[in-house]
Amino acid sequence: MRCVIISGSPQTNSDFLKQAINNDDYVICADGGYKYACLAGITPDLIVGDFDSYDGVLPDGINAVRLSPEKDDTDTIHAITLGIEKGFSNFVLLGALGGRTDHTYANISALEYLSNHSCTGIILSETERIEFLTRGEYSFNNMRGKTFSLFAFGCSDVCVSYEGAKYSLNKYNIKSCFPLGISNIFISDTARINIYDGNAILIINTFDNPN
Repeated sequence: MRCVIISGSPQTNSDFLKQAINNDDYVICADGGYKYACLAGITPDLIVGDFDSYDGVLPDGINAVRLSPEKDDTDTIHAITLGIEKGFSNFVLLGALGGRTDHTYANISALEYLSNHSCTGIILSETERIEFLTRGEYSFNNMRGKTFSLFAFGCSDVCVSYEGAKYSLNKYNIKSCFPLGISNIFISDTARINIYDGNAILIINTFDNPN
């Protein structure tokens, strides 16, 4: 089972939520994310937040964790920690992009938090898939024609190789201060990215398969 967290970006598309969530997903709404879940007709398993972005009535029959507005973590991170406590290791973040840039950045940073806790996580929107890559080999199937960008994250540079990309790299150090990794294209039905040292954020654009 996946743990799906719905955050409260004002750019959240309720129709996309319907497509992206499976019947057996465990769904946590982070504060204003509950509003978009309601619009999509989705009943969450848990609602978490200080409720500064949702001021409606919380429903009966759904567990809710009310947080103090003066806290050290975001509503989304707190939702993630609760998901980890419940034993989930596969996370999908929805409604996590757009609106305030600081919240978007915090949600992207949450992918590294998940990795540090031996979990996998992705952020999905109608047009993007974002994931955090550590050392290892990653395969991407049926991505021909998709644009992707890769950036060093949480480190000064990342050593990377691409196979099946328009602009290939071979053990090249992409520095955090220069966006060389932007706007590449998968040109093979099976492409590979190898990370030899450092960490990266990978953004696949025009992603049209929510699962």
